[in-house]
Amino acid sequence: MNAPGLAPYGTWRSRITADDVVGGSLRLGHVALDDHDVWWTEGRPAEGGRGALMRWRRGTEPVEIVPAPFNVRTRVHEYGGGEFVVKDGVAWFSNFTDQRLYRVDGRGIRPITPEAPLRYADACVDAPRGRLVCVREDHGTGGEPENTIVSVPWDGGEQRVLARGHDFYSNPRLSPDGRCLAWLCWRHPNMPWDGCELWLAGVADDGTLTGARAVAGGEKESIFQPEWSPDNRLYFISDRTGYWNLYRLSDSGDEPIWPLERDFGQPAWSFGAATYGFVAANALLCAYWERGAARFARVDLDQFRISPVHLPYEGVRTHKCGIGRAVFVAGAPDRPTALVDLDLQTGVTIEVRRSSPARIETAWLSRPTPLTFATTDKGTAHCFVYEPKNPDFRAPEGERPPAIVMCHGGPTGATTTNLRLEIQYWTSRGFVVIDVDYRGSTGYGRAFRNALWGQWGVYDVDDCVSAALTVASQGKADPARLCVTGGSAGGFTVLCALTFRDAFAVGASYYGVSDLEGLAKDTHKFESRYLDC
Repeated sequence: MNAPGLAPYGTWRSRITADDVVGGSLRLGHVALDDHDVWWTEGRPAEGGRGALMRWRRGTEPVEIVPAPFNVRTRVHEYGGGEFVVKDGVAWFSNFTDQRLYRVDGRGIRPITPEAPLRYADACVDAPRGRLVCVREDHGTGGEPENTIVSVPWDGGEQRVLARGHDFYSNPRLSPDGRCLAWLCWRHPNMPWDGCELWLAGVADDGTLTGARAVAGGEKESIFQPEWSPDNRLYFISDRTGYWNLYRLSDSGDEPIWPLERDFGQPAWSFGAATYGFVAANALLCAYWERGAARFARVDLDQFRISPVHLPYEGVRTHKCGIGRAVFVAGAPDRPTALVDLDLQTGVTIEVRRSSPARIETAWLSRPTPLTFATTDKGTAHCFVYEPKNPDFRAPEGERPPAIVMCHGGPTGATTTNLRLEIQYWTSRGFVVIDVDYRGSTGYGRAFRNALWGQWGVYDVDDCVSAALTVASQGKADPARLCVTGGSAGGFTVLCALTFRDAFAVGASYYGVSDLEGLAKDTHKFESRYLDC
């Protein structure tokens, strides 16, 4: 092996190319389990981002179920999610071009909703009544779109509105015995992570709802992922204690499943997100976030006994469970995001589909180091530091590397420790990358999430500057060569940092927000009041 060559930081030659960063990546979307089959959607850049509906069974290869020109995506809330549902081998999906619902089975693909300015998402199957129950968004009202929960007959018959009156709806979930329906709803100016309500109603034989009532949540309590257990008990996640924790609804009051100062939920930007599921009649598998990384645990619901489940994955986006089995979208510092199948009896995992074929040899891989640092107004924030890594080069003695600070979007969101070639591209060239979870990020509790209220463009900027200066003070970055990058909301942070602060020598804003007043006046319904907070 040749000795590493001597070259200044930032000039190292790397085998990781720009084509590697942008080429061949899939967007893994909604996931479902149907008996032995795993179903999912994948967005394909090579096909203009078209969403393909896929199916896989252990021992076989993935099969595409819905071919081009169909594009399996929904535009409800504009961010979509929950674009298909499947039961007993039959799937129903939203087609992006016309936003109609289609049924796909052994007899082909056919529409079940009319040509109309209507969009559908987040359906559940009501098999005894031959219908779907889903969220509908009506863009034919002449003003702001109307969101409701509706029933859609499988045969394309007349739809029935089941719930209306709130500005937004999500997560309609039918109990296994078909006798109860749960859902979430909220009103302007809230986003679902600010505050929403969990509602419950009985379902009559004719499909109408009875006794609809709010059972949890409120304007300042966020509910996430209501889910029915196999024995018809309703579970949900609430942040009433300051952290998104698991609860079970009961006549004597809500029962906390595992009180913990950790977040078990995520911001519901899109439909269908899930962080827990039932793997037995009396057990669930859940994910929670600790120092920015996901951890897995199995919960015995009879004894409330917790058993850690050690898996080589950290960044979890969603997962679905069945008896003795779980499938989830996740990644790790040494592997890109993938659709993973887990056998809970054997502990064996199979990566069914990878978002990218990328693999990096250990000698080239820069791993994230978590860092919590002090920032303005006696606050703290978090980041992951990726130091330069290239086996072919070393820097001159005493030189410090240039640094790139990365600002995630949202701003209500978080970074991930999953393998990202856009980070390794720079670390392999001699840059240190500082990936920041500024105040307002998720995964650290409600108080941290709400810290950005009224401070967007201030605290996020302060935290990115503080992160860079902290790393520089440790001798790991050159304070004269600090860069900042971000997209969307992160792009706004970049523009503010370059305008109002002098810490960064250069910055790059990708499709960044640049006019808050314009954003408030000209955006879609879902986030039209986002800036009010």
